[in-house]
Formats: sequence, C-alpha cells, structure tokens
Amino acid sequence: METNSANRPVFAYLGAYTGAYTGGNANGSEGIYQFELNPRTGELSNRRLAARTPNPSWLTLHPSRRFLYAVNEVENYAGGGSVSTFAVDRATGNLRLLNTVPSGGSGPAHISLDAAGQWALVANYIGGAIAVLPVHADGSLGNAVCVRHGVGATAATHAAGAGAESAAGGCDAASHAHMIQANLDNRFVIATDLGQDRIYSFQLHPATGQLTPVPAQPFVSLPAGAGPRHFVFHPNRRWFYCLQEAASTVAFFLYDSSQGTLHLRQTISALPPGTTGANFSSHVALGPSGHVLYAANRLHDAISVFTVGADGELAFVGESPTMGGYPRSFAIEPGGRFLFACNQHTDNITCFHIGPDDGLLHFTGHAIPVPAPACLLFLA
Repeated sequence: METNSANRPVFAYLGAYTGAYTGGNANGSEGIYQFELNPRTGELSNRRLAARTPNPSWLTLHPSRRFLYAVNEVENYAGGGSVSTFAVDRATGNLRLLNTVPSGGSGPAHISLDAAGQWALVANYIGGAIAVLPVHADGSLGNAVCVRHGVGATAATHAAGAGAESAAGGCDAASHAHMIQANLDNRFVIATDLGQDRIYSFQLHPATGQLTPVPAQPFVSLPAGAGPRHFVFHPNRRWFYCLQEAASTVAFFLYDSSQGTLHLRQTISALPPGTTGANFSSHVALGPSGHVLYAANRLHDAISVFTVGADGELAFVGESPTMGGYPRSFAIEPGGRFLFACNQHTDNITCFHIGPDDGLLHFTGHAIPVPAPACLLFLA
C-alpha cells in the first residue's frame, strides 16, 4: 500500500451519479466509491463502495480532513435537495454517515467549507438558492441559517443550451447557482449563477454565517448566455479565473481581497483556436505551481492547458483528449504529478501525467471503469 510522508495511505473518493440519468450508464452508480492511489504511477486500485447515497455529484473535505461532505443532487428530500456528512477513518478510509440535512434549495451542485470549518456553503442549481449550513463540533451539519437567491433576473436566452446540455437540465435563463466558495482570506464568498450570467460577491459573517452583498459590487455580469460555472482563486490572492459553460471561455479578473470586488482583465476561449461545434465547459483548476491553468470541455472531450503570465493573463499552449466522453470534472492528486478526468458518459476515470516543466498532459494508459463519475477527491 502506497503512503504519504505522514505514513498514511492516499485515498481517493469518487462521487458518481446514481440511478438512471441522461448519458452514461443507464443504471448509474451506488454512491461514493473509494480507491487507493499509487502516487508513483497514478494507478487507482482497490475500488470499493464507501457509501450508498443518492447522486453525490460534488464532494469536499473538512479542513481537519476528518469529515467528508457530499451534495445529494436530488429534488425529493423534504421537497428539495440534501447534503450528507460522513466521518472519515484516516487509517482505513472508511466512511460513516453522520447525518443528512436539507440543502436549502433543490438539485445542489456544489459544496465547500469556509477555512475555519464552521460553515458549509451550498449552491443549489434548481432555483438558484445558495445556503449556509452550520458545522457542529462532531462534524455533522445543521439546517441552513442563511438562504439567498439571485437578485433580479436576466432576459438572456442561452441559445447554446438548446442542444444536449439543455436536455440534461442545463443552460437556460432561469437562476442556476453552480459554485460557491469563500476567498482565501475567508472574509468574502463568491457564487456563480449560470442562468443569470452573474458572479455574486458576499461578505461572510463568521459568528452567524450570514451572507450580505458586498456594497461596492454585489455582482459582476458576464455577456448574455455565457453561463459562469466553476472558478478558482490563484494562490497569490489577487487573481481569479472563472469558466463559462455555454460560451466556452475563461474570464480572468483582478481580485481585491480587501473589498471583495472583481475587475475583468481578459476573456479567452477555453478551446483551441479555431475550434467549432457544440461544447460545454465544465471545470477549471490551477496546477500546483500556479503557473498553469486547466479547463475541461464536454462534447469536445478534452482538457485545455494555459500558461499563467507574470501579469496573470492566460495563453493557450495545448490540450489533451480525455480518452472518454463528457468530462464533468477533473482532479489533481496531492503530489501534483497526475491529473484524473471524470468522463461521465463513458463511465471511466482516465489518468494523465503532468509535465513537470510545461504542465502539458500525457495519458498514462490508466482508465478506471466506474459508472457515471462526477467528482474525484483525494485524502492524503
């Protein structure tokens, strides 16, 4: 069994869609799967079912690494969606269900925790509500103490959503919260609304969990039909990158961490120059050095690679096919040597070696079969 420097095995947890859904395995998965990672080769082995739970399409860990949280992307739990909490056995990786609570909306798509581990932040795709749930001393979650909806509405119609993604419950002009996360200083919270083409900014009140709009800039708007989805903060705390699902673009913003405001500097295609045809961008992340950014593209079925310049601006340098269909997300393992793509429609996870000098991706030949993979998370 491979271990990390703390003499612990490196575990991987996969959240996968359960039951029938659009695309991929018609039977879906049973919930959350656990693997062991070989950090020298990138192999994932000893797959087993860690927890039966419905549609755990996004996972996150408590800062203590003792608890794992999963959204349940459903609409039928107390009339909406839910979030489940699991205690993690650090020696075996076993998960033990602590509790399940309403997500504060319907169809939750994303969950994160603030840096103090006091509050869970949830983005509910259907209806667009974002919610703040308290984290109890035992790691379990309480009912939402704050629920907010997007302010106003947009008249945009997302023409790009008239295709396959729309049929899967995707792009339209209604409010669709897709991601929510506190900034690295833990003072502010950013939330994307794919349907409203807005990135919202809130102040986080650590004592109460309340979110209040940033007075100087409650939100920034993107072009109609862009569909902001996932985002990432640069480690320098000054740069912010947001991926647009329908427009297939990456927007680079300067981020003022003292005010919680965003200032657009660049918009670049998430696809190689000259690419045509339908595409839905899905996930974005920075490499370990912060000098390379990766963006996944569904239907195009590849991950684009960009260099991050000294001024934060991006330049396209290459792409790698994901060796599977419809990469919903990807994850970089803790050692920073391998990237794993979750190919939702071809029921597999594929592994790529990250070039140590240029950050380009090279397929290792490892393709792990698993039904309807959505989100991969590592525990070292």
